[in-house]
Amino acid sequence: MAGDVDHRTTIASPAARPADQTPPARVPIVEVAAVEQRFGAVHALGPVDLRIEPGEFVSVVGPSGCGKSTLLEVVAALQDPADGSVRVAGEPLTAPRDRTAIVFQESATLPWRTVIDNIAFALQARGVDKRTRRARARELLDVVGLSGFGDHYPQQLSGGMRQRVAMARAMSTEPDLILADEPFGALDEQTRLIMAVELLRVVERIGCGVLFITHSIQEAVLLSDRVLVMSRRPGRFIDEIAIDLPRPRAHDVLSAPGAVAAQERIWTHIRREAAAAMEAAP
Repeated sequence: MAGDVDHRTTIASPAARPADQTPPARVPIVEVAAVEQRFGAVHALGPVDLRIEPGEFVSVVGPSGCGKSTLLEVVAALQDPADGSVRVAGEPLTAPRDRTAIVFQESATLPWRTVIDNIAFALQARGVDKRTRRARARELLDVVGLSGFGDHYPQQLSGGMRQRVAMARAMSTEPDLILADEPFGALDEQTRLIMAVELLRVVERIGCGVLFITHSIQEAVLLSDRVLVMSRRPGRFIDEIAIDLPRPRAHDVLSAPGAVAAQERIWTHIRREAAAAMEAAP
């Protein structure tokens, strides 16, 4: 299974060490071990194993209903697994974490709050004083490309801009892990690719790990260090594709031979699994 592979992404060159000094082992940001999920008689997920290193971007793709979102919600501690265990940043996961940010398909902005106050909402909920949280929100406006829109309301923004607000709110708490469930699924294809590149730029800037759920093969290849392909229900990982493309990336990298080969390999799996799921349906 994909989780059995110890994939490591170098974030920066390590400092020089004495020859006889062993570098300290890095703690994965996510460790999923033999996780399964059931809803009544329905075996929805697993068993699955997953390991994500700090700063690594991992996408999960698969046919509809295979358990991708279920896996994300288990890692977010929004539901307990039926079996198996999850560790985040080396600690057993028992409740939602302050430093885990979640971005869903719907931007979930609050229409009665300005962009600045939407971004600052997570910090307000944690008791951060108004001056500090608004200063942090204004910094993030620049990061997500919304300078000049701080006093606007969500209804005055496009769908892509509202999703930028959601991204900024997620980053306001300085997460070490972002969980994203089809965050651009409601956008048109052009805006979706633009937002994907923007997300990649932001994530590389803050250096957090990412678990990204998507139905878009192009999106997965564009963004990821690794793409994990999930089988039909109960979802299990059936392939792992390392995306060895230069960074920083833009959408034109999708025409590179390696990107094309990765897309074809992923699509072959998904087409086969979707067909098998249809044949098995009552």
